[in-house]
Amino acid sequence: MIDKIAPSMEAALDGVRDGSTVLIGGFGTAGIPSELIDGLIAQGARDLTIVNNNAGNGETGLAALLAAGRVRKIICSFPRQADSQVFDGLYRSGKIELELVPQGNLAERIRAAGAGIGAFYTPTGAGTPLALNADGTPKETRMINGREHMLEWPIHADLALIKAERGDRWGNLTYRMAARNFGPVMATAAKRTVASVHEVVPLGALDPESIVTPGIYVHSIVRVARVATQAGGFKKAA
Repeated sequence: MIDKIAPSMEAALDGVRDGSTVLIGGFGTAGIPSELIDGLIAQGARDLTIVNNNAGNGETGLAALLAAGRVRKIICSFPRQADSQVFDGLYRSGKIELELVPQGNLAERIRAAGAGIGAFYTPTGAGTPLALNADGTPKETRMINGREHMLEWPIHADLALIKAERGDRWGNLTYRMAARNFGPVMATAAKRTVASVHEVVPLGALDPESIVTPGIYVHSIVRVARVATQAGGFKKAA
């Protein structure tokens, strides 16, 4: 019987190795799998390469992972904002590497990994300081229809941490509105995908036409509680 519901956070994240590349879903705070990030901090893996849309907000979630000293490099499209002080301090002191990638290129590099695409050409970033590889060498370029394009490579990962709304024991997932963001493509691009969900539903409860991420891409599901509000109720964390 297929049952991908993990008995605990520790079980879901067991075996994450030092030096892993980890895709983490979320767009700012929308859809960030905070509980899984906290679990990764507790798990203890170090020297990580993190791929996310940004570089953390405030002191929690991804910022907490950075502050714990577990991240060697971050690949993202939007590293600095008003409350990105953790990343800012680490970067200015030379304690973390940054690979800056235009947002569309970032999404496509992840999608390409999941789709088995070897590499692709894009005009976005060509002719700018972003047309350099991580080692500082120029990216390969070519003219296509009279416009310069640069070569981008897929981002393959050892682990993807994503946040969904509902899931079943086969690992099928649905998302809540904008919290979907990078989750579906990240699930396809990693050797192992762990998803947090607010609801675990029986098989057949999810309309097949509404399933966004099929269970074939998901290895473990962890059920997490909704975030309590100060009024004593609950809010649906995006």
